[in-house]
Amino acid sequence: MRRRELFAVLGALGVSAAARPATGGEGHASGAAGKTPLTGPHAHFCGIHVAKKDPKFQLIVQHYCAAHTTSEHGDALFQCILFDSRETNAKLLGVEYIISDREYRRLPEVEKQYWHPHTYEVLGGGLIAPGMPEDEERKFMQAVMTTWGKTWHTWPDPRTAAPIGEPLLIWSLMGDGQADERVVADRDQQFNVSTPEIRKRRGEQIGLEVPQVALPRTLADLGRQWTNAGDDKPTPRK
Repeated sequence: MRRRELFAVLGALGVSAAARPATGGEGHASGAAGKTPLTGPHAHFCGIHVAKKDPKFQLIVQHYCAAHTTSEHGDALFQCILFDSRETNAKLLGVEYIISDREYRRLPEVEKQYWHPHTYEVLGGGLIAPGMPEDEERKFMQAVMTTWGKTWHTWPDPRTAAPIGEPLLIWSLMGDGQADERVVADRDQQFNVSTPEIRKRRGEQIGLEVPQVALPRTLADLGRQWTNAGDDKPTPRK
């Protein structure tokens, strides 16, 4: 996908983003002029993933995402490859698909159990885009805030030498007190950032209170973006 095509899809979310070209394979017969699905620009995100069935299992995950296409309704779709680090020998953990809130609302109810919200991750400071200019990151996070992700880790525990076990359905942090502070501190140290400062800045910029939603109690529970019950709407910042 060409850079302008990526930006066109990002435009469907009302935002632009810094993207870096991915290296395409040389000498391959697939695609035009040797291009592959990995050829083209991508955006890098870093977040903290939580196992839906066991929220105590948390880890830092690097996302490398490309805008795949637009849906029949004109909404953006992102496809992300997930790694446990930024190193050249990083372990490939799994994949995440990101869709708009409008697309999520159209899903069958039974499908929605696999999709987690990004509202707390954005407003709580857990999701960052290293290397993206501050103004671009702000616009991007505002667009990502109401999206939903479907994430499977096919390498359930990166501490193992090989990807052992069943794929792990991933969820998101949804309220204060849910994050493992050691994981947050590790992430902040890696990227020289402060989660509390990011949280404060985004709250002021976006003008909304940080959501406080309980973690799911079963794998069948559906996600909520803003509240535990009632009308699932944001609260303006006081």
